[in-house]
Amino acid sequence: MFELARSSSSREGEILEVLLSNGWEYMRQLLSSGDDDSREEPELPPPAVLRNVLTDLGPVYVKLGQLLSTRPDLLPSDYIDALSTLQSSVPALPAREIETFIRQELPIAPESAFSEINYEAIAAGSIAQTHRATLANGKAVAVKVQRPGIGPTVHQDIALIRRIAQLVARTQFGKRFDVVALADEFGRSLRAELDFTQEASYTDQLRKNVDACPWTDSQRITVPEIYWKLTTQKILVMDWLEGQPILTVGSLVDGGDGRKEAEAITTQLVRAFMHQYLIDGFFHADPHPGNIFYLRDGRVAILDCGMVGMMDNRTRGVLTELILAILETDPKRCSQIALELADPVGPVDLAQLETDYGRLLRQYYSLTLSELDTSEVIQQVLQTGVRNNLRWPGNIGLFAKSLANLEGSARQLNPDLDFEKELQPLFGDLLQNQILGESPLQAILQTALEFKNLSLTSPRQFGFLLDRLTSENLSFNVTIGGIDSLRRSIERAANRRTFGTVLSAMIIGTAILASTQPRAQVQILSDVLFVAAAVLALWLLVSILRSGTLR
Repeated sequence: MFELARSSSSREGEILEVLLSNGWEYMRQLLSSGDDDSREEPELPPPAVLRNVLTDLGPVYVKLGQLLSTRPDLLPSDYIDALSTLQSSVPALPAREIETFIRQELPIAPESAFSEINYEAIAAGSIAQTHRATLANGKAVAVKVQRPGIGPTVHQDIALIRRIAQLVARTQFGKRFDVVALADEFGRSLRAELDFTQEASYTDQLRKNVDACPWTDSQRITVPEIYWKLTTQKILVMDWLEGQPILTVGSLVDGGDGRKEAEAITTQLVRAFMHQYLIDGFFHADPHPGNIFYLRDGRVAILDCGMVGMMDNRTRGVLTELILAILETDPKRCSQIALELADPVGPVDLAQLETDYGRLLRQYYSLTLSELDTSEVIQQVLQTGVRNNLRWPGNIGLFAKSLANLEGSARQLNPDLDFEKELQPLFGDLLQNQILGESPLQAILQTALEFKNLSLTSPRQFGFLLDRLTSENLSFNVTIGGIDSLRRSIERAANRRTFGTVLSAMIIGTAILASTQPRAQVQILSDVLFVAAAVLALWLLVSILRSGTLR
């Protein structure tokens, strides 16, 4: 049995017990045999059972489920929906314990930093819990405090998850999706969550980007400000924003103004996030309704910036092309772009890929952007690529999940949402960004330098080519697909013909010997040669018939 089951660690035994008690037969067999190369896909339990397994295993595995919920390129939509609801049910730590921890970790004494602080938690999660405080200047702040002693438990569970991933990596599924790399990605993500300065940096960067976005009203949408002097690896201090989850806006605004306010908020959110996706390349990866608040002063706040996605300029450009190919229902272009974005993990049949995309996109033919569920289409595009041996980068999965959450929240706020109308003011900036980039002057200068280098090197390279032609030393390397099989076929045909010629010579020679005045020795030799020739000829005929190439 796999070393996980043999280990004396109580934590490992607990994990194995939870897996088996929930009836995950595939995992039981895998852990017992340690090898399962015969399976193409793992036999996952039903979505609800998988969610329960991860919940029973504890906070780290809940985080793993939340990470998997951002990968529609790995799991079907019903699993994504189930894992998206994962929440840790963890009681808050006692006020006295938290007070002691804050005094140890805060750069200055709490009495100097805050005029008031509530050591009773307002909210508690698997990694941290949140408290309310007031700065000495009267500013209300939220104090996010990491659970004392959580670090060793997290590192232990990360190591166990990687060991399980190494076991699953022996299966066909594990090889296709590189589950060890996925486990390493999860480990990096979770370790980053243990460093609150990383989340603070993400929050600060997102706040600056939102404030600078030309497509939105900076007075209507905001991100909490970070107080760096009081922020450490285990304590995060930021603005306290008073409000409620965004979907309650209808009840917060009285009368007919509620619908208008919901439409206005939807516009701000869609434009802010599309700017993050396609211009900034730095986006909030989990904009579910609980992370977007409607504040008492009418602003919209984007909260919990611990999970973000990043895309370079090339990826953003290719992704924009993919969206346009989907809208134009162009399966050929969609296939080409998929091959640019994704890595093949096996043989990819381009014709089959185009056929599958054509079948998918025909379902949405003649639909306008307002009628199209964009996030659902993109998730199906990713799944189609997976079925054709393509592995998508993790940031594309994060983008698909973020867009799904955004579109879900936006359509609940405004069922009549028209994406095309909301995106019209963005098209000009998108065109400029894709053609000239973020710095037009720099792009023009780079292009000019490339043309200069081309103009300087082209004459020399052309002269070198002419020299090779005139000296008759020029050689070409040509690769022709399928030439090896053709060569083998010609060799087999030549061998059979030679073999047949030799047999004919043997038979004719035997006949000549038999027609002469035979002596006993010659007669015996003649008979032996004739029998040998007959057997070889029969064997050659049978081999030709079995090859199916007689005709």
